[in-house]
Amino acid sequence: MRLLPWTDTDGKPCYLSTDNPHSLLSQLADDIEAAQLASAEQVLAGSRAVLGDPKAGERAVRFALVRAVESLGDTLRIAVSRGERIAEGDG
Repeated sequence: MRLLPWTDTDGKPCYLSTDNPHSLLSQLADDIEAAQLASAEQVLAGSRAVLGDPKAGERAVRFALVRAVESLGDTLRIAVSRGERIAEGDG
């Protein structure tokens, strides 16, 4: 079972049951994970810039923190998903 990089409408995790890592849905999940990781890199750079600016106001800091939390959640979901797939491969 693969933990997918999105949730259902209730916020519950979604899983994919397939032995084919090249299926259309597996490839879509891979593409979304790659986009989420690229976004996390941009959010990290932006957050560092905001935190390094002594003139940044509360609004900018809160926005940076909200985006950083979102990106951290996505990144942790990807790490868990990949970790589970590695463990399954070990048998």
